[in-house]
Amino acid sequence: MSVITLSVPRPAHLDEPKWVKGILLLVALGFLALFLVIPLLSVFAEAFRRGVDLYFKAILEPDALSAIRLTLLVAAVALPLNLVFGVALAWAVTRFQFRGKQLLITLIDLPFSVSPVVAGLVFILLFGRTGWFGPWLQAHEISIVYAVPGVILATLFVTCPFVARELIPLMQAQGSDEEQAALTMGASGWTIFRKVTLPNIKWGLLYGAILANARAMGEFGAVSVVSGQVRGLTNTMTLHVEILYNEYMFSAAFAVASLLALLALLTLGLKSWVEWRNARSTRELS
Repeated sequence: MSVITLSVPRPAHLDEPKWVKGILLLVALGFLALFLVIPLLSVFAEAFRRGVDLYFKAILEPDALSAIRLTLLVAAVALPLNLVFGVALAWAVTRFQFRGKQLLITLIDLPFSVSPVVAGLVFILLFGRTGWFGPWLQAHEISIVYAVPGVILATLFVTCPFVARELIPLMQAQGSDEEQAALTMGASGWTIFRKVTLPNIKWGLLYGAILANARAMGEFGAVSVVSGQVRGLTNTMTLHVEILYNEYMFSAAFAVASLLALLALLTLGLKSWVEWRNARSTRELS
């Protein structure tokens, strides 16, 4: 018995001449080189232009070390809070029906649509000396604006959507059949989350955490408004780079900026690894 194989015609846009494909590839590579690769390389070139000794001197300078510590501290505080908030929000949206659900989903995207500078001004309005809660905070000697808590709050505002936005479509696609089956077998809520839900969402959770952490370390707009840019106290790495550049200390500014670039490259590597592992896990399950 012979098998008849029907040939499916390729779409016209996939049969372009080789020279067209070559031009498109060159344009794409040229754009990436001009706007990504060359600026990134120039940061490292400028950072080491006056020698390795000056580079490490700029990195180990007390104000720079303080900015690095604060950046890592803010990221370390914001990341676990974002994980808890993101999982709880994704669980509520995908597993329950309630009034205002669509409004809640819309509010998740608010930090994406509002300028970070506006977000910083909102925190000034709320917690500043003349803000809504300012007199009460002053009376109890609590500092939020122009202090570390304000930097953390501003960072949380701009990073809170990332984990939830990664988990919501993933959990919607997976459904709740496995969780319902575990529930009928007598498993508790915590057991269901730990042994059923968490293994299914672990790669999406890690992916969202990487994006949130990258934004936390690189945030500038909201943090610049609420920090007051106090050297050695409320300056993050991004703010420290701006101050050094404005003071014409270009080599030191690029040295600190190169650390941010290294963190970005590390984040990109982790992101690519998570995507590879997720794709591999999907192939193994299919």
